[in-house]
Amino acid sequence: MKHILVSLFVIGLMSLTGCKAQSALQSSENNYVILTKKIPQLKPILLTAEELKKEDGKDFGDFQVIICGKTVEELTDAELMQDYIQKADSLGVKLNACGFSLKKFKVDTTKIPEGIHIVKNGILYDLQLQKKKYMSLGL
Repeated sequence: MKHILVSLFVIGLMSLTGCKAQSALQSSENNYVILTKKIPQLKPILLTAEELKKEDGKDFGDFQVIICGKTVEELTDAELMQDYIQKADSLGVKLNACGFSLKKFKVDTTKIPEGIHIVKNGILYDLQLQKKKYMSLGL
């Protein structure tokens, strides 16, 4: 009788632990980061974010884009960037510019439009987000 009670207790404990683990997996958010070296890639990236937001529903978490390389020179073109910034804002997508690239290509950071955040090192930032279990893609 004692063994049966212990066995039932262990089985009950295991099922509760399994339910908690399953519940934690079901409620986890999907977070994404994309590193790109070309401004025109922002259009398909934002379309992808839009589709993932629909697909993920309540599990859609953070979506960040990091812009690196020579293309950062184009970030100061407010007219070019306006639609991208508006679309990103409407989707909750965060646009980031690589500070190292901005410095290397001597981009005046005061001319970076509002809505584009500057991170010190885009590659490091991408890797830090991957360590936080973000799904990552480099283009």
